[in-house]
Amino acid sequence: MTELELLRLIDPGENIRTEFKRLVHSPEKIAKSLTAFANTEGGTILVGVDDDKRIVGIASEKETTEIIYEAATLFCDPQVPFEVGVAEFRGRDVLIVIVEESDHKPHHHLSETRDQKTFKKQTERKVYVRSGSRNTVASKEVAKLMASERKELRFSYGENEKMLLRYLDAYQRITLHEFSHLVNISHRRASRILIALVRAGVIRIHTEGKNDYYTLAYR
Repeated sequence: MTELELLRLIDPGENIRTEFKRLVHSPEKIAKSLTAFANTEGGTILVGVDDDKRIVGIASEKETTEIIYEAATLFCDPQVPFEVGVAEFRGRDVLIVIVEESDHKPHHHLSETRDQKTFKKQTERKVYVRSGSRNTVASKEVAKLMASERKELRFSYGENEKMLLRYLDAYQRITLHEFSHLVNISHRRASRILIALVRAGVIRIHTEGKNDYYTLAYR
C-alpha cells in the first residue's frame, strides 16, 4: 500500500469497514474487532493510527502480528483468518490487518470470567458485529440468523406467516415475543419462522438497543 492509498483509507475516519488502533497489547481485546469484522462485512484494522487519524506507527511489526495471531486463534471461535501488510509513512510503519467477511458465522469472542456465586473460572462467549464505527454485541436472534445461513433455506407459507404479514402491514413492526403471542406458538418456533422469512427477504430484522424487531422488507 502506498502512502497515498493509506491516507485515502484513513481520511474518512473509522466506519463499518475501518478501525484505527494506536497500539495492540491485548489479544483478548483485539479479538473483538476480528470477530466483529468477520461477522459483518469484513474490513481493515490499521494499527499505528490514532483515533484522531494521526499516524503514530508501531514499534515492532513482528510483535504486533504475533498478538493478532494469538487473538485470532485463542480468543475467536471458530478462528478468524486474516492477512497482514505494512505501509510506511514518513518513517513510521502502520500494520494493516485485513479481515474478510466470513462464510462460517457466527464467530464467537472468548473471554475468561468468574462465576459470581462459585468464583470458578468460566469462558464467556459473545458474538460481536460492526455497527457504524463500533463493535457491538449481537442479539441472540441475530446470532441465530448468522448460524442459519449455513443451512438450506426451508419455510412454509401458512396461517402463521399470513397473520404475521397482515400484522406488519397494519402496524409496521413486531417483536419475537409479540409474534409468539399473536399466533400462540412457542418463542422457539416463532424464532424459526422469523429467521426463515428474514433469509427469504420477506422481512427485515432491526436491533434497537438490546432488543430486536421485525418489519416488512418491501416497505
